[in-house]
Amino acid sequence: MNNSNQFSLDMSPEERHRKLVNMPDEDIDYSDIPELDEDFFKNAKLVKRKPATEAISIRVDTDTLEWFRNTAKNNPEIRGYQTLINDVLRTYVTHQIIRVKPQHGNH
Repeated sequence: MNNSNQFSLDMSPEERHRKLVNMPDEDIDYSDIPELDEDFFKNAKLVKRKPATEAISIRVDTDTLEWFRNTAKNNPEIRGYQTLINDVLRTYVTHQIIRVKPQHGNH
């Protein structure tokens, strides 16, 4: 293994990412990863996300919608602007539920 590709705990996330992206395949240590053989794939099951979503029509300010579209378009890890809007709404709702949830012992 090439020592220039060593990772350390004090590396910044950016440095780890740069090293990982630039690491040649032959420098990857697979020693602790079991090889996937025929038996694994014979019993493997595809897990699909089954979102309970509903198509709706809402009015959104033009500049707000443009921001979501541009953000999703310029970030390959985001699956689309509608998914981004849903994720933002879900995050907001989750935080509201946590915020208003009664604390144990407070009656």
